[in-house]
Amino acid sequence: MTPHPSTPSRRSLLRAAAAVPVSALVLPTLPGLLGTAAAAAPAGGSATRYTIVPFRNSDDGTVDVYQSDDATDFRLAQASAYTPPGNRIRDASLFRHTDGFYYLTYTTHTWQDVSTTIGFARSADRVDWTFLYDHTVPIAGLSRAWAPEWFVDGDGSVHVIVSCSTTDNEWIFTPYRLTATDSALTAWSSPVALSGLGANHIDTFVVRTGSVYHAFTKNETTKYIEYATAPSLNGPYTISRTGDWAGWGSYREGPSLVRLDTGAWRIFFDGYGDGRYYYSDSYDTFATWSAPTALPTLSGTARHFTVVKETVSGGPVLPKNVTRSFRSVNYPTRHWQEQSGLLDLPVVTAASTTAEKLAATFTVVAGLADANACSFRDASGNYLRHYGFRGRFDANDGTTTFARDATFVARTGTASGSVRFESYNYPGRYLRHYDYQLRVDPADGTDLFRQDSSFTPVTAWA
Repeated sequence: MTPHPSTPSRRSLLRAAAAVPVSALVLPTLPGLLGTAAAAAPAGGSATRYTIVPFRNSDDGTVDVYQSDDATDFRLAQASAYTPPGNRIRDASLFRHTDGFYYLTYTTHTWQDVSTTIGFARSADRVDWTFLYDHTVPIAGLSRAWAPEWFVDGDGSVHVIVSCSTTDNEWIFTPYRLTATDSALTAWSSPVALSGLGANHIDTFVVRTGSVYHAFTKNETTKYIEYATAPSLNGPYTISRTGDWAGWGSYREGPSLVRLDTGAWRIFFDGYGDGRYYYSDSYDTFATWSAPTALPTLSGTARHFTVVKETVSGGPVLPKNVTRSFRSVNYPTRHWQEQSGLLDLPVVTAASTTAEKLAATFTVVAGLADANACSFRDASGNYLRHYGFRGRFDANDGTTTFARDATFVARTGTASGSVRFESYNYPGRYLRHYDYQLRVDPADGTDLFRQDSSFTPVTAWA
């Protein structure tokens, strides 16, 4: 809830230590929150879809809908998708319920104002939204109810976690749990306070693995995102990682997490101190994290969102154990070709030599690291892999590293029938041509990059 640096901070304006708006999300085996998406590459004909509904840095009166197939390159699905009939909309949290509808809950007032309600809206398609109601949080002396977040627990129960302050100290927040008492999500239990995180923490986000609840929470004094665990949603939480433990830096807030197709956990957070939105990945259940990377297109625009992951129909189909050649979408006379052990993009035509045609022919096989993904083998049996982020061919040495380097997740390309190939162990990086050489480069959100990384599988040259 901290405003962008273009406006004064709450601390300087109000001379109060802000504390704990809490958001929580569990990743259950149920379809209600994340559809049927799993920690594996989508099967042929299916695609992963990540959806976010952020409010704008420039306008907290409406929200936009963005979607992505890789949790990196988000594209606008609908501008001003929902504007409430009154008040504001901030910190919108999204989930898909067992009735098939998508639901939002959100903060109903801007951060300066008293706010004792949280809002609810519903959509059948994530694009067209209908206002449902504003719910008054029944806490005596309530001053503010902020950052409500859906939480679907392993038993299917639906909760909202909301951070509340009272009039005796309006800037010290406590997280509370509300539980839906009907399947229509129109009736709620009395608030129950969570315990253990203490005052002066804000924007707490929780995921559950097994029987452990993992909380990521911003320390409002140090401006670092900290980490805590608990045996239940209600707590008590024990904070075990503080300071710059993950290498994300300070002046970070609004953490939210989702599990990627590769099994990695991705955290998103608002780098409000520098006007960027970041992501970082963990492959060891939160112990270590990749260096933070700014999200293309969203940085400086989107504020405080959570992510819903689903598996949907309509993804690319790339048959396995067949030979194919791969034609560039934006340079259609050019094809993948192995040259001196590296993957390049020269012109290949019917007039090319037999050796040139053979070097432009590859066998598509099940991914070495994920059978739903794909790997590519040349005529000599070597595999396409990245090394120094350059595409090259090497013999399979049987290691986990090689398997991951040689595995690519098929995503839909820019032209009909075309495919983009995302690196399995460097999510957000794609095979793309640059100076007619194939590299594994990070997506930058531009149409040019999407075209440079799109290739059409065609009948093999040899």
